[in-house]
Amino acid sequence: MRYYLDTNVLIFILLKENDNIHRDVQKILHDYGNLFYVSAVAVKELIHLYKTGDIKGKLYKTAKDLLDAIGKFDIEIKPLNQYHLAKYAEIDIVKGHKDPNDHIIIAQAISDKIPLISSDHQFPFYAGQGLNCVFNKR
Repeated sequence: MRYYLDTNVLIFILLKENDNIHRDVQKILHDYGNLFYVSAVAVKELIHLYKTGDIKGKLYKTAKDLLDAIGKFDIEIKPLNQYHLAKYAEIDIVKGHKDPNDHIIIAQAISDKIPLISSDHQFPFYAGQGLNCVFNKR
C-alpha cells in the first residue's frame, strides 16, 4: 500500500523518535510491502524547521544531510502539480486550522487518493472531503 507522511511523522522517522510513533503506525512503517511518499511542501517545512533551529538532531550536520536522509529511508518526495492545486482550491478549511502548508499536504493526499499518516488532530476532520487519514496517536 502507498502512504503519504505528514511533516511531523517524517521528523519522528528521521530523528529516530520512535516513542512518538504509535505501535499501529510503526507496523505500517515496518511493512516492506508499503511505499512512502512525502509532499515537497512537507520537505520545505522540514528544511525551514531545521534552519530555524526548531528541530535539532545530532544525526544531521546540515539541512542537506537531512534532505539526503529522506532518500535513505526510501521515502519518495512528490512534487505539487495542477491537480493538487485544484483540490487545494476546492477544499473547505476546518475552523481554526490556519496552516496553509497542511492544507496543501491534505489536498495532495486527497487528489492522489493516498492515505496520509499524521499526528495533527485537525487532519481527521477532512475525512468528509476525501482525506483518508491514519492518525498517529502520541
